[in-house]
Order: sequence, then structure tokens, then C-alpha cells
Amino acid sequence: MPQQLAYVIITPYSLHKSRTGGILARLITRTGLDLVAARMFAPSAELVKEYSEAIVSANDPQDRRIQELIRDYIIQNFLPDPKTQRRRRVMMLLFQGSEAVRKTRAVVGHIIANRRGGETIRDTYGDLILDERDQVRYFEPAVLAAPNVEEAATKLKLWTRYSDPDGGIVENTIGYAPEEKPQRTLVLIKPDNFRFPTGRPGNMIDFFSRTGLYIVGIKVHRMSVAEAVEFYGPVREVLRTKLTEMVGTRAKTVLEKELGFSIPLAEEKRLGQLLGPHYGDHQFGNIVKFMSGQAPSECDDALMQAPGTEKSIALVYEGPEAVRKIRDILGPTDPSKAPPGSIRREFGQTIMVNAAHASDSEENAMREIQIVNVGQNSFRKVVEEFYGKV
Repeated sequence: MPQQLAYVIITPYSLHKSRTGGILARLITRTGLDLVAARMFAPSAELVKEYSEAIVSANDPQDRRIQELIRDYIIQNFLPDPKTQRRRRVMMLLFQGSEAVRKTRAVVGHIIANRRGGETIRDTYGDLILDERDQVRYFEPAVLAAPNVEEAATKLKLWTRYSDPDGGIVENTIGYAPEEKPQRTLVLIKPDNFRFPTGRPGNMIDFFSRTGLYIVGIKVHRMSVAEAVEFYGPVREVLRTKLTEMVGTRAKTVLEKELGFSIPLAEEKRLGQLLGPHYGDHQFGNIVKFMSGQAPSECDDALMQAPGTEKSIALVYEGPEAVRKIRDILGPTDPSKAPPGSIRREFGQTIMVNAAHASDSEENAMREIQIVNVGQNSFRKVVEEFYGKV
């Protein structure tokens, strides 16, 4: 079957109510599609005008009244706040695969008045309430998605044209009290969560929503070997020195069994000092391979810089005490020592395969966000590779 691109737009209200994780989990697990790009937008008045005008279309099989309802909703809810002129946050998710538009639309669901049940995203998170005169009292679609392939192409090309000026790590979208000092921090949802279609990435975002922080940046990222080496560089020296005692003990045990005589404590320490750095380098290579798909020793210069084979989701969270709050929800590096209710206790397996990464300081957050380049417009790259230059 031919490949298709499908999009889902998470509305400002759904983002504000921290429904992002539940929406993403349903889309990944129920469509089986590949999440190929994601981007935050802070739509300008120009984007909102052009998008709202494109909603009412002869190519759209939806009832015209529904089209007009969506158009009016976009004008009211996507424009910058009239009181503060602060732009609103919108998240765009991009899926690829066979029959991607139909599958995505089936999970999103249709707009139905006074719905009951919870099968689709709109069943759970959307509302259309009519009064006794059949007039709209309240409308919230939760997400927006194209009804057919033609409309998907039209809307994706439109959003792509605005994806540089209106997208990336969005600025000045959240209001804070004068005494509040917002921070930003990075979260990486690691490759072990993308081995097959699973709700784990969305479920983790649900966990992080308990912090009350705001997502201001998102990117589907394939970390290169060079990026992984730079990203985890500070860990390398720790591994080379921290593990010497453990390596010495293990080496002593193996050698005593193989050679049949006892090794004195002083020699055990020397074994640790000799072999510890090599073992640390080996473990560092394993981390790089886990994150990128290849170890540095397996790569030439060109391959070091190329996008890796392993997929992650990079998220930038913003708000007061963002670093501490995210780290508290994540839990310690070793999942076996993480407290109940933490992400690593629920989703981690080992010290390396531990579900997610979070920055441990504001300074490291800035460094890591730059390395992963969360603001990079990979959304445009995917769309233009599929349709040609927009």
C-alpha cells in the first residue's frame, strides 16, 4: 500500500488541560503508524487567518455546518490572546504509513452532538453541546485532523510554510506571576519506548503533566553518534573512575576461578585501576549505541554525523522549578531504587534502559537542548521530502 502523511493538531485547550499524553498514546497504539515529526507552534494572526479560511472546503466531506463550526473555533482559540497579545500553544503531530489519513481519522473520531462513550479521542476529550433550539452552547474538538488525503496535503503544506516563523521552542506563551521564576528543562523519551507501537511515550507525558509544567518544544529525534558522544560526554569520565572498585572485584573473582589461587587485596585494587577506565569506555560506547544505534568504534567520520537509527522524543518543559519537578517525577537512574509512582519505577528496566532522561541543572538543560536542537525544523524536512518543496 502507498505511504501517506497524516497530521493531528492538539488544540490549545487540550494542551492546557494536559491531555497531550493520552492523545498521543491512543494515536500510536491504535493506528500503528510511525510518528515521524512533531513541532510546537505559536500561531500568528496570519497563519490563523489562512488556516481558518481553508477549513471550509468543497473537498471536505464533513457537513458544512461542522466545517463552519471548526473555522469559527480556530479563529476564537488559535489567535493570540486579545487581552495579553500572548500567542497560544499548538502541537502538530505527523504520522506516516499505509492509509495513514484514514487510520488517524478513525482514532480521532467525528464531531457529534452530546456524545456518549469513550472510543475515540473526541469521545473522551471533545464536546459539542447543543441547546433546546439546536444552537451550539459549547464546542471543543480536542484535536484537528484531515478528513481525506487531499485535505491532509493542503493543510500540511500550509502549516509548513509557517513552520519556521511560527514554530519551534515557543516563546512568551505562558503567563507567570511576578514572583515566579520559570525554568526550562529537557526530557528525552528514550529509544526503548519505540521498539513497537506502544502507549509508553504518551503515558510518560501523562506522568510529567503532574508537575504542572508546560510543553514549549517537541521534536522527534534520531540522535547521531556524534551528538550522543557530546550529550553523554560528562558521564564518560565518571564511568572511567567510578567503576574501578567493582571492576577490580569482578576481575579478581574471574581470575581466581580461572587460575586457581587467591589474589591479594592490593592486586585487586590495581586490577580495578588498570581495567576500570577500559570498562568505563566500553559502557560509554554501549550508552551511545543504545541512543543512536551504533557505537563510536563502528563509525567513520561521515557515519558519526549522520542521523541515528534509534528514535527518541525530545520535549522542552517550562515553569517554576522545572528541573527539580521533572527529576522528581522521573526518579533515580537505577529503576530498582526508584520510588513507586515514578517513571523509572513504572517503565524502566536497567540503569541504561531506564525509560527517559531529564536534565539535572539549568545549565545542563541549555547545553542538552542545544545539542539535540529541539527547535530544528525537522517537520518541514519530512513534509518536503514527501510532497516536494512547499
